[in-house]
Amino acid sequence: MQPSIEKFLKFLKLEIERGYDNRAVVGGLEKVLPNWESQARLEQIPETSLEKIHSLISKYELQPDDRKDIINSIWEELSKISTGNPPPPIPAARNIKPLEKEKPTNNETEQRFTSSARTSRSQSRNTSSGDRTGLKAPLKVVQGIGDKHSETLAGLGLHTLEDLLYYFPRRYDDYSQLKPINRLFYGEEITVIGAIHTVNARPIRGGSSHLIEAVITDGTGSLRLTWFNQLWIANRLKPGMQIVVSGRVDQYLGRLIINNPEWEQLEEEQLHTNRIVPVYPLTASITQKWLRRLQYQTVNYWSSQIIDYLPDSVRSSYQLPPLGNALKEIHFPPNQQAIIDARKRLAFDEIFLLQIGVLQQKRNWKSVTAEIFSVEDNDLAVWKNNLPYQLTNAQQKVLSEIRTDLLSGQPMNRLLQGDVGSGKTVVAALGMAIVINNGAQAALMAPTSILAEQHYRSLARLLTASGNGKPILQPDEIRLLIGDTKNAEKEEIRSGLENGSIKLIIGTHALLEDPLVFQNLQMVVIDEQHRFGVEQRAILRAKGNNPHLLVMTATPIPRSLALTVYGDLDLSLMDEYPAGRQKIDTVVLYPKEREQAYRKIESQVDAGRQAFIIYPLVEQGDNDEGKAAVEECDRLQKEVFHKYKLGLLHGRLKPEEKEKVMSAFRNKDLDILVSTSVVEVGVDIPNATIMMVEGANRFGLAQLHQFRGRVGRGEHQSYCILIPETENAVDNERLKAMVETNDGFVLAEKDLEQRGPGDFLGTRQAGFSDLRLASLSDVRLIEKAREAAQMVFDQDPDLNLPEHQNLVQMLQRFWQPGRGDIS
Repeated sequence: MQPSIEKFLKFLKLEIERGYDNRAVVGGLEKVLPNWESQARLEQIPETSLEKIHSLISKYELQPDDRKDIINSIWEELSKISTGNPPPPIPAARNIKPLEKEKPTNNETEQRFTSSARTSRSQSRNTSSGDRTGLKAPLKVVQGIGDKHSETLAGLGLHTLEDLLYYFPRRYDDYSQLKPINRLFYGEEITVIGAIHTVNARPIRGGSSHLIEAVITDGTGSLRLTWFNQLWIANRLKPGMQIVVSGRVDQYLGRLIINNPEWEQLEEEQLHTNRIVPVYPLTASITQKWLRRLQYQTVNYWSSQIIDYLPDSVRSSYQLPPLGNALKEIHFPPNQQAIIDARKRLAFDEIFLLQIGVLQQKRNWKSVTAEIFSVEDNDLAVWKNNLPYQLTNAQQKVLSEIRTDLLSGQPMNRLLQGDVGSGKTVVAALGMAIVINNGAQAALMAPTSILAEQHYRSLARLLTASGNGKPILQPDEIRLLIGDTKNAEKEEIRSGLENGSIKLIIGTHALLEDPLVFQNLQMVVIDEQHRFGVEQRAILRAKGNNPHLLVMTATPIPRSLALTVYGDLDLSLMDEYPAGRQKIDTVVLYPKEREQAYRKIESQVDAGRQAFIIYPLVEQGDNDEGKAAVEECDRLQKEVFHKYKLGLLHGRLKPEEKEKVMSAFRNKDLDILVSTSVVEVGVDIPNATIMMVEGANRFGLAQLHQFRGRVGRGEHQSYCILIPETENAVDNERLKAMVETNDGFVLAEKDLEQRGPGDFLGTRQAGFSDLRLASLSDVRLIEKAREAAQMVFDQDPDLNLPEHQNLVQMLQRFWQPGRGDIS
């Protein structure tokens, strides 16, 4: 019999004699494996047998009721591979008195879980490797998690074992480098092993608190450790005890010290020291140690049970590690490279699943039919000639794409993205004109009353103009419906839409109201689409029969984001300005240079122009030192611009109050408009030539670009002044991008890198904000995942093949109800 087998059998025999209590080896049977496997390989024990034994041992701690069967299976496997004298028969177990439980300490939560937290035994025993049912078990099945802890974990979004598995660390502390005490330096984060020399607790602050001090030695020197108000540590640490300590080396009275270090007994499983330690997001009453131990128990068992849903062809083509390995090593990595590899695999998964879902959505949309609408070239030429200016090449191209969509017999599903002032509304108007000219109805929904009213005025002007031919619409065929529309007028509008006498309706969320019924709604235009939720768009579409859909945004969307998130939409890009649009001069001024900005505003107003001043807050809060519009408007009127007329606009005003202010500004009754970010989108004041943004560091570049787009809409040179709250170098370096370029797409890419996708996604769908590891600025990863998803989708669009059934389960998990929708 090989020495390694003989050695292992001795451990198993002792474990059987102890009644399968997992105490034959300090720390559990699993501690035997590393050294034993090395010896077994030297003796050429087959790898298949080693893997089988390893798998069985990894379940031993977590499945107490199955321990006898597990040991029997290991014994049988060792018997098969033994050479020479065969192993003896399996001995009988004897009844022994269970070990006494440790008495609870002051750190009750930590101690309780250290000995009791286990993954659900009943679920895991009854769950096959490929079935995810066990992972759906609530966290209360874990011994040691009661109602209180379950409720606390729910606050972190953790409800099931699967949630835990996918609750990734926010960072890592690398304590993997052991050092002797005599080689420690101030400021470094290290791990040392030593023996307790002394330990004591002494009262401080008049006895209201306690300081626990311990000194450890390792033969090269001594090191002082301190903890504040943790008396239980003084009870646990005993002179002579060997412990592993990790933390940051500090200095006190010339001596090295570690304050509040992580520590463990040397023979324990080292989860908190002597390794790369995961650090998780926490909430009140949850400690890192407690959650880390819970994660270890969950990950250690379930990562080996999960079957990889990715087809082998995809995994091998893109050199991705198995899913189980990635999940294990994202939580408890053996080295830094393991973190990189695990993140790569799990980020790939997120984009891949996103893309499969988006491709399915696009196919579903294209599978239905829609009414065909055409327009004669001569009619279209007349409409164009009636416009106040000539269309740009970009506008002509997008109009051609819309015409093609309307002729296709499938519902248009197009995203039109164009920078501020590129002329999206005109193109949308011509698209709706084609539908209206064929006897159907169209609707345009905007996020605010101000923007809806502006669209109403511009569309009425464009579509009711007679010019060289018959106007597309009569004045009473286009109407505005917003929240403060009078009830009598609302009834009139509802009646007109139902009987078909109203051809075009422009409005806000009021268009979603139940009593609103269309006779024949065939085209829906959504402006600033990221301001609307999935359900809102679906409600409006449902008021027609597969209507054509055009969604517009003035927020330039980076290419990587458009490819990923809007892959179900056909994309149109307008990156050309109409003739007459000028570059806006932009400058960043420090707070102490604010007077320069005021003088510039005065010079513009004196020349007959108007100005915007934007603030990040409506009113000054108790805990926020940022400037606020209400207080600053009053101060500016009294102290700075006393000879000019100022108006105030913010989101807390009633709709009629907002309209009153905007009308006054539009009619030049106000010289300066003090506002919050409500002017970000769509406000069109051709006479406004200067925009000043206070607290500019609080806004993203894309939003600042939207502010800047409110000026420069007339014939005069315009200016934008950005004033950050401090002279912080990082903030001001970011703002310099606004000075360097007027290209919204360049700024959008920078914003994505610096601030993430939130500003662009809005309320598109919750699933996209659930990307935990994938960076939407990682174009290479996105393109690879898209390529892989397209390959699988082309091969099996319905995912009916046997090798794709695990993928179907993962898709259902990723695309939960409400997580996605077209547009």
